[in-house]
Amino acid sequence: MLPLYKEMKHGAKYSRLAQSSKSFSLFLRLLLHLPQDSYPGKKKQYKPCKELVLYFHDILYNGQNAANATSAIVAAPEGANLTILAGQNHFGNIIVFDDPITLDNNLHSPPVGRAQGLYIYDNKNTFTSWLSFTFALNSTEHQGTISFIGADPILVKSRDISVVGGTGDFFMHRGIATIMTDSFEGDVYFRLRVDVKFYECW
Repeated sequence: MLPLYKEMKHGAKYSRLAQSSKSFSLFLRLLLHLPQDSYPGKKKQYKPCKELVLYFHDILYNGQNAANATSAIVAAPEGANLTILAGQNHFGNIIVFDDPITLDNNLHSPPVGRAQGLYIYDNKNTFTSWLSFTFALNSTEHQGTISFIGADPILVKSRDISVVGGTGDFFMHRGIATIMTDSFEGDVYFRLRVDVKFYECW
């Protein structure tokens, strides 16, 4: 009886090893046939579902240009003047704006909507701000809003902020907006080029 028991035990052990080997082999085959974007750390390449380029123009109220101003300082460091931006990279200033949006970089082109929101100068060690605003578009081509939010390291030539949603023609759209300072005149005027790429279009 003893040799037969040993033989049966050996056979069962061999069967378990063979089953484990088959399972491991199947696992390897599945792993090798996984799509590339299933691997951690592998970035998927996305293509935008919609794209548009717009410009908006900001004219800061300085106490003498009320007729033309499209933005105003609404908060400032203690003792600061609300018509002059603070020192130390304007740290502590909050500006509210209602700026015209155009299809080109000409301030006097017919506006296709308004850029409305605020920017906060949030670092006294470098020239940077934080943005939260909406494009309210009202033209024959586009009707609706696009909402943006994010940090704006102003000294960087090209920077990205998030497109967090929209309404109308841009209902539930999300993506990335690349902004560039297209022109500026001291502290009173600047123009931003906004390249909006939507990666979620409903």
